[in-house]
Amino acid sequence: MKNTTTLAAAAFAAATALTMSACAGGSGAAAESTTAEGFPSVIRLAAIPAENSTDLAAGYDPIVAMLEEETGATVEVSQASDYAGVIEGLIADKVDLAFLGSFAYVIATHNDAAITPLGAAIEAKDAEPGYYSLGIAPGDSDIESLEDFAGRSVCFVDPGSTSGFLYPSAGLIDAGVIASGKEADVAAGVQPLYAGAHDASALGVAAGDCEAGFAMESMVTETLPAAGELADGDLREVWRSPKISGSLFVGNDALGEDVNAKLTTLITEKANSEYLLSKGYCDGECLLTDEDAWGFAPAKDADYDGTREVCTLTKSDKCAG
Repeated sequence: MKNTTTLAAAAFAAATALTMSACAGGSGAAAESTTAEGFPSVIRLAAIPAENSTDLAAGYDPIVAMLEEETGATVEVSQASDYAGVIEGLIADKVDLAFLGSFAYVIATHNDAAITPLGAAIEAKDAEPGYYSLGIAPGDSDIESLEDFAGRSVCFVDPGSTSGFLYPSAGLIDAGVIASGKEADVAAGVQPLYAGAHDASALGVAAGDCEAGFAMESMVTETLPAAGELADGDLREVWRSPKISGSLFVGNDALGEDVNAKLTTLITEKANSEYLLSKGYCDGECLLTDEDAWGFAPAKDADYDGTREVCTLTKSDKCAG
């Protein structure tokens, strides 16, 4: 079982890796040199994988190529092992641009990260941002609801994951399985296993490593089946969360208002499947980030007040500033 610690301690290795990458490649938000378009000569983008590093690259490469063309900058992508590493990188000004889940965004703002929402992921053109978490069990399991999770081994994604921990915690509280989203209370109600990624959580349940678990809907119903890693009947949905505010790109405020405004325009107008395909940045199919998004819609801080309310309900350790 993975033991989690405070934000700073959990992030140490990942933040160190991000820092070393930044030192090796450029100075990002603190860059002394700028491009002709007015951007730092190096822009450091950080994210965590929902699958493996190859899939992470496939989901970000078209966006990176577009940003480099439009900004004249070199975009360096760093892969952190967890949300805490990305957040620490933002706080330490070692990350300029990041893709965060709703909960990770709230954690970052609670920990005084100076960041600006640039755009929230959408699954189709003109769609509204947002997605769902699923409670899942093996297809042949006797588990029928969250009440049946009590005392069982349960796969979560990461204590900083929106759909892989925060909203599931709220569901388990409503079901009377746990008293709060504090990790000690979670461990008192179920046997938690932190898989680290959505695919690992879903596949852990399918393989029998956990009796039940949680993961984002698209991973369970689209990504893993399309990859041939889940077959019909391997998993069964036993719970669905309320709609969750969409994962989003954020810009470090150290970049400056003008740069973040320009990045907002690029993310919401050109970081989409239609545009990227038309410019040849994608080859045949264009699914963006680790969420297989179509593109991004404008986002603002108030859009994440619902997640803050769930933080209040769950009293999760990660929600404290």
